[in-house]
Amino acid sequence: MAEARKVRVGLLGLGSIAQVVHLPVLSQLDNVELVGVCDVDRGKARAIAARFGIPRVFQSDDEVFSSSDLDALVICTPNHLHETQAIAALQSGKHTLVEKPLAMTPEAAARVLAAADAAGRILQVAMNSRFRPDAQALKPFAAGGELGDLFLAQGAWLNRRMRLLRPTWRHRRSTAGGGALMDLGVQILDLAWWLLGFPRVASVSANTFQPPGMEVEDAATVMLRLAGGGCIWLSVSWSLVANRDAHSLRILGTRGSGTIAPLSVFKEFETGMIDVTPQLPVYRENPYTASYRNQLQDFLGGVLRGGSNAGPPTEQADLMRLVAVAYQAAAEKREVEVDGGDSVPLKAGI
Repeated sequence: MAEARKVRVGLLGLGSIAQVVHLPVLSQLDNVELVGVCDVDRGKARAIAARFGIPRVFQSDDEVFSSSDLDALVICTPNHLHETQAIAALQSGKHTLVEKPLAMTPEAAARVLAAADAAGRILQVAMNSRFRPDAQALKPFAAGGELGDLFLAQGAWLNRRMRLLRPTWRHRRSTAGGGALMDLGVQILDLAWWLLGFPRVASVSANTFQPPGMEVEDAATVMLRLAGGGCIWLSVSWSLVANRDAHSLRILGTRGSGTIAPLSVFKEFETGMIDVTPQLPVYRENPYTASYRNQLQDFLGGVLRGGSNAGPPTEQADLMRLVAVAYQAAAEKREVEVDGGDSVPLKAGI
């Protein structure tokens, strides 16, 4: 029997997300050959390559892009590098998965999408929350109309306050593009907007909190008024004083509601309200790790099939447009219209 084909994968950027999630998951998948890694800290790259049994340490980004030994590249570098690195990877013929956000501005995201289209290569953004088992279970109820007309998504992505010895690239506007809103808000907004089916957004209101001495915001609250009359209401922060992070999302419809973390689904019938929460299998890993495993398998499956089931993530340019409008609304302390609510993604994602 012929040996199953493996996708030859490289990683660019070896920060915490690469070490905690991408490399451990990729090293366990049967259809992956981890070929090489690259990081500006060459010593760290050599140590991590040795730990995971990866044979090659690339000495520069250009060496990664010019390598003929890679089918796919996972980009885990700081936000300000995503656009140029993703475009270079795609133009060199490599299928590409980029950590969120795709780029720091809607214009930059559009350029990456255009590069993927021109190269004919798969592009995915690590919006892994869509791949959580509970989010995947809730999506059919929302998309199939079982909850009625959806009119509200309310979410919070609150991370525990961590003692920082020194600021990282996430705390500098030039390298991150923003603070908690860019870091946490992008993913919870993407999840809420995806669950609602990418409705048109008419206007955005936002407030940010930037402590003295910080270059970016530590917390943000955003309300998006939908063209159909509903809204998305989100809160994010890096400074929750508690024993654990608090991640939640609830969607409301005219005939039902659903939540994740924990998963619950309620529907209204003639006989009254009924709990129709689906039973999820018992997973051996937490929803966060499971979400990355599911997305990486989806990405690699697309590479092996020669095309992604999801199609290009064209909604990501509009997502970054909404984030930019939220920052504008917070800075100007007013509600900002989104071109009369005519913000329509070219194609919904997964």
